[in-house]
Amino acid sequence: MLDVFAFESTVLLVATLALFAVKAWAFVDALSHKPEAYAAADKWNKNAWLILLGIFLAAHMILWQSGPISLLNIIGTVAALVYLLDVRPALRSLSRR
Repeated sequence: MLDVFAFESTVLLVATLALFAVKAWAFVDALSHKPEAYAAADKWNKNAWLILLGIFLAAHMILWQSGPISLLNIIGTVAALVYLLDVRPALRSLSRR
């Protein structure tokens, strides 16, 4: 017999882990670039991105049981995706030159 609640719990756990991985990847990548690269790419400075991504990564770890649909998780995921889809490519294009 299919236990609907077990399936729901599994899906929420997988989603929570995936969103945590996205935030952690963005934070670690933000650490790896030089502060000058952010200015050259005309983006927020390195400290601003580290604070923003770090706060949401810590909030995700602290509020783990709230699931992936909590307001802080959604905002943090959007911030991480903005970094990964906008800032990271700009920084990488500068480091390739």
